[in-house]
Amino acid sequence: MAKRLQVILKDPEYREIQRAARAQRLTIAAWVRQALAMARRREPAGDAGKKLDVVRAAARHSFPTADVEVMLAEIERGYGVADRG
Repeated sequence: MAKRLQVILKDPEYREIQRAARAQRLTIAAWVRQALAMARRREPAGDAGKKLDVVRAAARHSFPTADVEVMLAEIERGYGVADRG
């Protein structure tokens, strides 16, 4: 379901938005919807504290790791690339 949003702007703000919309060949409403969508994408999704808790919990585990050069060499050997060189 669509909802209506009313925003009160001063004349200079409105004219600036009007010019920006016109430059992109958009209606003011379409321009505002795009601007709001971009603003929502910039906002972090979820609770930062919860994300930190998950990262801290993962950091408590011990997983096997290797030197990146060793890992890349093993991958290349798996592809048969190192044998061709």
